[in-house]
Amino acid sequence: MGSGVAIKMAQPCTGGGAAVAAAAAPEFSLASCAAALEAALGGGRDGRVWFKESSGRNLRSRDWIAPRGALSKLYPQGQVPGDFIERLLSEYGHRLYIRSCIQTGAGLVIHLDHPALFQQVLSNLPLYTRPLMSVLPKRKCVILNCAPLQGSRGPESMTINHLRTILLADHLAEVLRQQGYVVRAVPNLQQNAEVCKFLKSFGVNWTSSLETVSDDRNVSDFKKILSESVYTECGQLDTLSNQTCLTLPKGVDYKVNLRLFLKEKELEGYDTNLNVALVQEETLRQVAELQNTVLQVDAADQCTAIHMVGCEEEFQQQKIDVLWRILSSETDRVTQRHLVCGPVRTKGEHSHLSAVQYFQFRKSQMLEASVMKYGNIVQGDSWAEIINNMTSAVIKFELLATSHRNPLNLDLAQGVNISTKGTRSGAFVMYNCARLATLFDHFNNSVEKGLYPRFPEISQLNFPVLREEGEWLLLYNYIIPFREAFAQITHSMSSTKDIHLNVNSETLCKFLVNLSMDFSSYYNRVHILGEPLEHLFNQMFTRLQLMKGLREVFHTALGTFHILPPSQL
Repeated sequence: MGSGVAIKMAQPCTGGGAAVAAAAAPEFSLASCAAALEAALGGGRDGRVWFKESSGRNLRSRDWIAPRGALSKLYPQGQVPGDFIERLLSEYGHRLYIRSCIQTGAGLVIHLDHPALFQQVLSNLPLYTRPLMSVLPKRKCVILNCAPLQGSRGPESMTINHLRTILLADHLAEVLRQQGYVVRAVPNLQQNAEVCKFLKSFGVNWTSSLETVSDDRNVSDFKKILSESVYTECGQLDTLSNQTCLTLPKGVDYKVNLRLFLKEKELEGYDTNLNVALVQEETLRQVAELQNTVLQVDAADQCTAIHMVGCEEEFQQQKIDVLWRILSSETDRVTQRHLVCGPVRTKGEHSHLSAVQYFQFRKSQMLEASVMKYGNIVQGDSWAEIINNMTSAVIKFELLATSHRNPLNLDLAQGVNISTKGTRSGAFVMYNCARLATLFDHFNNSVEKGLYPRFPEISQLNFPVLREEGEWLLLYNYIIPFREAFAQITHSMSSTKDIHLNVNSETLCKFLVNLSMDFSSYYNRVHILGEPLEHLFNQMFTRLQLMKGLREVFHTALGTFHILPPSQL
């Protein structure tokens, strides 16, 4: 079929009552769309063929493209067979919402049915703005062991490295819960009230229950096991010879040969320098808490223990992993994984701040920026809560927007600006989320004053009025793919056998920053709340429905960071 030849689907009915049929229309997924298009072309044999467009410029002319270069690997000169487009539309047109498929000089181009997709998505927002619960063959439990919270470390000795790992653990816990996992967090901080208080500044409510199982019996049992183990050299009195077996450093009770155990069990993936562990009672208490947590999990559940640790403590955590294997047969039903955070490298005159000092530093900057913007009204309890919430958001985006595997460069110079105008900051995301809240406040106030009618039933909306290019971009790049972006965070949970676990913790941060940039551009250009004229109401309501979808995306995503969405500018 030559360049520029097209076959189009029949135009669907998209009148005022068309949304009634939306619930019966097929749910749209970019992943399933891509898979179907690849299958139609047989692209799986020689690599990817179809590409989703995302830039505003390209979306003006197409939604998907199979470039001529990719097609040339499948067909001579990149020309698809003459009947291919007809078969594609016949088999996939309705399910994939394809309006037209055209062979052009650039390749094979697909235009989707925008009005039908606006109707389908905006009439069924929960399908697109709530995380997809994983379909699990059996219930899965995840034990998150946050190494920086182990021991008796107080908030004053907590580093920014530690804070990065803790905030990632809290984010991952919430993501997994929303995906249907049962999550248990250790250690229990019921004896460390100061750390709990500091973490609540970030909206982190770590486990601190008084109703815990005592670890004393397990510790006693572990000592007995180690005293008799072939992997252990004891620093205690031998009752038979009445002689000390081995002189160990003060406070160390056992010397355990981890390398021998790893070799015998043929365990791979551990640090090659892992040799011996000098075991203290505190170490045994950490293992005992992990053990007690496993015993609270139903035996039929699939259990994974994820050790959340900074790179400087990774080696020690691997020792605890192997020691736990030696001490308990229960680890046979537990898959142990290690999620390692790279170092935080700071620069500037405040480069040696502790985690607490870092929070106070960013909080003072946020207060200063707010006073400059809003003046003397920035005072009182409500503003203190707003400043605290904004500071928490800024820090979380600062520490989590970079892949946890990579080092993080942090500029702590006094002059660094964290205002809401910085498009890469958490403050910018919060600012745009607040714009949506203010928009709906203005609408509701206008309804109460009788300027606008109340929001109609979705079935009464006429979606073809959404023609502004920014509207399609927001739907196609953010609302439709949100579930898939959310699922990508923990994609590797079941796709690798390595002891190291990598999660795409930065996915949601980048997603929200990009959404904020595109929403800001649209909001600055388009007047959503128009004149109170009857012939303008339908366009206003359909735009507000689109804004509802964006608001839900913001709120769901921010919720995984335990960031409270702002209610006002």
